[in-house]
Amino acid sequence: MSAPAALRLEYLPAAPPGGDWADALGAALYGDAPHETALAAPAEVPRVAVRMPVLDAPGPLLERWAVGAPVRYGHCGAVRLAHTPSLAFGAIAAEEPPGESVRSGLESATEWAYRQLHAALEASGYPHLVRVWNYVPRINLETEGLERYRQFNIARQRALIACGRQVHGNVPAASALGSAAGPLVVYFLAAREAPRFIENPRQVSAYHYPSEYGERAPSFSRATLLEHGGAPVLFLSGTASIVGHRTLHAGDVAAQTRETLANIQALLDAAGVYSLGELAYKIYVRNPSDLPTIRREIDAALGPGPTRVYLQADVCRTDLAVEIEAAGGCGGA
Repeated sequence: MSAPAALRLEYLPAAPPGGDWADALGAALYGDAPHETALAAPAEVPRVAVRMPVLDAPGPLLERWAVGAPVRYGHCGAVRLAHTPSLAFGAIAAEEPPGESVRSGLESATEWAYRQLHAALEASGYPHLVRVWNYVPRINLETEGLERYRQFNIARQRALIACGRQVHGNVPAASALGSAAGPLVVYFLAAREAPRFIENPRQVSAYHYPSEYGERAPSFSRATLLEHGGAPVLFLSGTASIVGHRTLHAGDVAAQTRETLANIQALLDAAGVYSLGELAYKIYVRNPSDLPTIRREIDAALGPGPTRVYLQADVCRTDLAVEIEAAGGCGGA
């Protein structure tokens, strides 16, 4: 059997007019008020729209995942799926119903979305989540007596347990960022074969955070490493200025950026593949006024080569000014 075609990540300023989507796994469109119908893509391609302003470009940003081989498309419940013999990409958006007496609307939406997601993986034969992106509207807002990020973690873990999934150890790389408005958006990559799950020796694993960070800890690994297409593909979770389990350098944006890059380097050392200059970066900035400082630190560390895009987003802790995720082994130019 031939090796699977290489996974490819592309960041584009807009949907390519007349572009060839035959090998597309899925796409995400970011901007001030994006809508998935703006993508010049066939309706069956999994796609999401995230209300998250782009800071380094004049218009919307398209993130497109492709695989260089024919892709099959379909639905499983509310999840739109694309798959090859070895990989699956899926997307789901969940509107928040009115809050109930025992849970918030966000908790209901999160639990529903994650139950749908895992049912789709089970039915389609791709049991291993590799990377998940979560975009939670108003993530830092307190509603019904609890911060919405904590509501999200409670519901995600409830759904994982209900679906017979692990909540620590062999869990996917993931990010959870705050969008300005809209539904809860989740998209993901999954595989038939399990990835390697990587933790950062400088940090407490997120799933072992103490209870001061919430009733239920976040369920993600710091990174995952998947052998695909004859090469390693590395996915770094959203990474910030946290050492142990505590935020460092609150109020110092430059120092937070440097600490975040130190954490990324530690993950690269643990993974044993790729260097800082061989990754594609997606950088979330809480306050747009901090962009020049953050960009200066990142440019100094990375040089001119690596792809990087900047989005305005709320980070899961209010004392964090920047969060960075990255991928290696799948381009990004």
